[in-house]
Amino acid sequence: MIPLALLPGSALWGAHLGELLARPEALWIYGAPGTGRTSLAAELAERRGVDALDATSAAAALDWLGGHPRGIVAAPEAAPPTAPCLALRLPSVEEHPEALPALLAHLAQEEGVALPLPAALSALPCPGNLRELRNRMLRWKLLGQLPLAEAAGPPRFEAEDLATNLHELERYLLHRALRRAYGNRVETAQRLGVSRRQVYLLISRHGDPVRGEAASGELPHRILKRRTAQNSSPDPNTR
Repeated sequence: MIPLALLPGSALWGAHLGELLARPEALWIYGAPGTGRTSLAAELAERRGVDALDATSAAAALDWLGGHPRGIVAAPEAAPPTAPCLALRLPSVEEHPEALPALLAHLAQEEGVALPLPAALSALPCPGNLRELRNRMLRWKLLGQLPLAEAAGPPRFEAEDLATNLHELERYLLHRALRRAYGNRVETAQRLGVSRRQVYLLISRHGDPVRGEAASGELPHRILKRRTAQNSSPDPNTR
């Protein structure tokens, strides 16, 4: 478990931790997946001597708080304004990059990875935050894999039509997700919020920069339909 003092943003609330635990209200800890909210909730619940809940929704957390007035909730979203609790938001690693060196050194010690670490392990962005940092460390230790460099930036939309620009954006987002997932198709699907079958269709269309798979060159129906319509347009010079 990562020490509380190493969590991003802990300098802001860590100095008041004792006071926070002494408050009579329940605590609602929220943040993006991988920010350490579940671990922090469990740790604070143990210190307070109460129960903790890893909630999947605000509604479930509110129901649970009805029977646990001093309980600790870990939730993916902020507490509703009417919730009888104090809310603590955990920021991401990207918001506090100064926390990276100490975090990586701790993870390396936990996993038995020798220092110094390759610079690519600390390269931002780091989606998934603490979870992704640990995944990077494990992949480096077990497989010798480092994160691939991100593309220079979003695509430049040179075309005027929406279909072509959506095609370019689709390729950029797919390739970025594949790089961040080290080519893992299941993780890529989760990052993009689509099915695994859809990921394979996108890879067939755009290729995979991680595994070196070339794109098929097939264009989506929306582009082919537009080009067909353009080619069949009447010649404005004919009468």
